[in-house]
Amino acid sequence: MSMLHQFYLLEKYGPRLSVEQIADTMSLTAAAIYRRISDGTLGIPTYVDSGKRWADVRDMAEYFDAMRAEARQRVARGAGLPA
Repeated sequence: MSMLHQFYLLEKYGPRLSVEQIADTMSLTAAAIYRRISDGTLGIPTYVDSGKRWADVRDMAEYFDAMRAEARQRVARGAGLPA
């Protein structure tokens, strides 16, 4: 896991992120995040504590690392280049 992603998120949000903060980092709405959680397509584990849903900062960092790796693979295959 990239420590850069983890430290950035930790500095900005603390050790866990609320749904609103997850939405902010992914440039989505909170409603879209709840929909993805419900559908099982968010790709980030979340949990409920004291009636509020959270994601661990390490899981968010891993998610961004995975998205970066996927994008690099597409570029390496030539699929990510502009036409």
